[in-house]
Amino acid sequence: MKQNACIVGWAHSPFGKSDVPDVESLIASVARPALDHAGVAPEDVDFITVGVFNNGLTPQGFEGALVSLGEPRLRFTPAIHVENACATGTAALHTALDFIESGRGRIALVVGAEKMTALPPRELPNILLSGGYRKEEDNPLGFAGIFGDIATTYFERYGDHREELAMIAAKNHANAVNNPYAHVRKDLGFEFCNTESDRNPLVAGPLRRSDCSMVSDGAAALVVADAQTAATLQRAIRLRARTHVNDFLPLSRRDPIDFEGPRLAWQKALSTAGISLDDLSLVETHDCFTVAEMIEYEAMGLMPRGEGWRAIKEGLTLRDGKLPVNVTGGLKARGHPLGATGVSQHVMVAMQLAGEAGDMQMPNAELGGVFNMGGAAVTNYVSILERVK
Repeated sequence: MKQNACIVGWAHSPFGKSDVPDVESLIASVARPALDHAGVAPEDVDFITVGVFNNGLTPQGFEGALVSLGEPRLRFTPAIHVENACATGTAALHTALDFIESGRGRIALVVGAEKMTALPPRELPNILLSGGYRKEEDNPLGFAGIFGDIATTYFERYGDHREELAMIAAKNHANAVNNPYAHVRKDLGFEFCNTESDRNPLVAGPLRRSDCSMVSDGAAALVVADAQTAATLQRAIRLRARTHVNDFLPLSRRDPIDFEGPRLAWQKALSTAGISLDDLSLVETHDCFTVAEMIEYEAMGLMPRGEGWRAIKEGLTLRDGKLPVNVTGGLKARGHPLGATGVSQHVMVAMQLAGEAGDMQMPNAELGGVFNMGGAAVTNYVSILERVK
């Protein structure tokens, strides 16, 4: 019987506007530290996956070939580049897990990275729209415009809930205060997030600046190993379940606020793990915009359709709530360097389960969930993690 692979080590750079000059340097900042954290020598690595979205953010492609420049002892190790929109990091992780669980090797290194601040901000929306269906969704405001339309549609159907969106933003910023890797470590407060102002203007539809994740640089890395190898190392966080569900790329082919792909991914993951949502200690979910987190409450089964806003209103997703969500600040406050995001989410949950989360640590964290999506709920990944050592 196949045994699920384990996360055995990790590393994480600060997220934000970085002085690190390029993707190569970001990769180098986490690759070797992750191996050191795992207690693994570069010579023992059988495979490397690198998740970088790029699509014009930086001129250097062929990112899989950059890892050995920072660690020459990885010179002859097979390495590939993986891209799957904002879920690029988790796609890279799944590729590495597939390699290990197929029996082709024992240890793999996963790196997610993105340098987003090298270009003028005005050029970013068009590049990021590569993660949408350009024939129909070439919104001049980029993904903020797409999710602004999603928020508008939700409000038309279920009522105006911008107050609850502000509560989600305030929650995530308050949580990020304790995250040393976060882009913004400042508690903005509900009143600021709920008030349109010069510092918090409307961006698209009903979404204010505080409802939108930021343009960030950063990198994160994971070391994964087969169960037998993991048993010989210091720590082992098993992926008890992992699922990947795709949906139509055009929003016109589906209900844009139903998030059917995320819903199915969650259902499959919980079923495979043999648990219910109530068994999870915490969840890191993909809050590229606050409205995404609100609808994801419904997709994961925490609330019925049209009632996701109740989860934050009733305090269920607060740090001391029934199901703490984004206790690290989420994409909203931790930052969203596209290729690094999925890897970062898994690092954050693994840290919690290993008891290595420092000031972010949740008491008695036993099972953690990760949801990472690409595009507007197009490619959807859910992971259920548990500590086995």
